[in-house]
Amino acid sequence: MAFWTDITFDLPLEGPAEPAERDLTLVQIERCLAGETAAYAILFRRHAGFVYRLVYGLLRHREDAEEVLQDTFEYAFRRLHRYDPARSAFKTWLYRIAVSRCRNKRRRKVLPTFPLAPSDGPDGAADPVQIRDEQAVYPDEAFEQRRRREIVWSALGELSPKLRETAYLRYFEGFSYQEIGQVLAIPAKTAESRMRLAHQALKALLAGRL
Repeated sequence: MAFWTDITFDLPLEGPAEPAERDLTLVQIERCLAGETAAYAILFRRHAGFVYRLVYGLLRHREDAEEVLQDTFEYAFRRLHRYDPARSAFKTWLYRIAVSRCRNKRRRKVLPTFPLAPSDGPDGAADPVQIRDEQAVYPDEAFEQRRRREIVWSALGELSPKLRETAYLRYFEGFSYQEIGQVLAIPAKTAESRMRLAHQALKALLAGRL
């Protein structure tokens, strides 16, 4: 079931699922469970973009992110019968699996931390932090914006894995503390506490850099 190897990763970023989208996802899950192979490809295409964005943000390494993306969906599809829509959204369930796969990857390999250049983002063209269209500003200002983004992403990479996970889900996904808790399998209060620590750590790391 390695159909995703032929799919590029320049997929659009997706926001929170609307009710109609959730219903479509549940329909595809039912088709998968009924044995329709094509439904797996549709489900992957619908959700791969935001899962890749997450794992890339946590691992900061393109090849490792692609490997974890495949691992996440292989694991999820083998256990699709265990997904319970009454307990969490499908995206939350996938994120929980993806974070676990990222942790496994970090345990197997110590990843170097690099500043994120514009050409190293998840879509191969731009990093996930979009301040505003650089083509609409003067070159000096565009350079300054790029420099600030690289500093922020570098600082995010210096956080501990637990704080980085929380900060990414909060800052870049806009998750509530309850949703973060569901993804990371921790109480909402713990997620809020970690976010407070992450904010303090980032503030200290960025002092004097920006």
